[in-house]
Amino acid sequence: MLKQQNNESKRKYGWIDKWAKMTGERARIDAKANKTYIIYEKNGKLVKEYPNGKISPFNNDGES
Repeated sequence: MLKQQNNESKRKYGWIDKWAKMTGERARIDAKANKTYIIYEKNGKLVKEYPNGKISPFNNDGES
C-alpha cells in the first residue's frame, strides 16, 4: 500500500508555488475589475474564464 502522499512541493524553491497561485488570484481580481477575462491552460487546452465563473474554450481566430 502506498502511504498518504505529502502535498508539499518537491521544488528546490518552494515559494514559487505560492507566488504562482497569488499571481493567478491577482489576475482574476484584475479581470473582474476591468470586466474582462483571463486565459489559462486547463487539461491541455486554452480556456477563457470570465469574472462570473463561466469558462469557455479559447480560439485564437478571434471567436470564442
